[in-house]
Amino acid sequence: MSDTLNNSDERSRMISAGGSTTWEFQSRAPSSGKMKVTFNIITPDHENAPEWNVTLYDSSGELWSNYRSKKDVDVDAPGKRPKLFKLEVIAPKGARYGDEVTVEVILVFDGESHTETFRASAKQSLMILKTQMDQEKSVADSLLSKANVGEKDIFAILSPGNLRGYVFVEGMNTERLREKTRDIRKARSFVDGETSLKEIDHYLTPLSTVVGIVEGDLVELINGPFKGERARVQHIDNNKEEITVELIEAMVPIPVTVKGDSVRIIEKEK
Repeated sequence: MSDTLNNSDERSRMISAGGSTTWEFQSRAPSSGKMKVTFNIITPDHENAPEWNVTLYDSSGELWSNYRSKKDVDVDAPGKRPKLFKLEVIAPKGARYGDEVTVEVILVFDGESHTETFRASAKQSLMILKTQMDQEKSVADSLLSKANVGEKDIFAILSPGNLRGYVFVEGMNTERLREKTRDIRKARSFVDGETSLKEIDHYLTPLSTVVGIVEGDLVELINGPFKGERARVQHIDNNKEEITVELIEAMVPIPVTVKGDSVRIIEKEK
């Protein structure tokens, strides 16, 4: 009896609390008859860890679930045609980071047996919280004060300075995250679904202080000895994040080199 697994390089996966994953695999028996499928579900610290939901399907529907009392099920083997299965694993909503389950599916036909092993681990969720416009930091601060109360399941809160109306929240139990934001006045609701670090990594990389400044821009110096003076941008050094400006109201044109965050753009070069 031979068995093959689609995407066999993904036998071990990470899923968020309350999320699910499925594997499809097949078994081919030399002749038709009854095939016994036995399950062995292994969870470290099983006495304290919440229970994962494990279900096996074929083309006719559900064959077995770990909520059943029996550890095995008899299924029809179609002979030389492959028997297709789908295994679904759902992580408990109360899963802690690193909680895991290993599912061994043992297929027995005519005295021969073959075992397929699958593993799922719980990971954190990255969610997007809507806020009242320009109240992002206030919401983030309020949520931070709740992070250390009760179950410690909020890992990180990010409020990018260049993103209005949204805050990123990383945590485990998505239901508890929603609960902790309900009485924050300036918080709205979570965007449906989850996001990923890949989708928000541009918010994690600091922008150069000279981004958006071009030669010829009219600027105002906002700190340093020439604070309040107006100047015209003459040169930009992207590597050092510095700009050279020429003071407009000086009796003699004076080139001054300052950091990009030392100026405020008044008028763009046309």
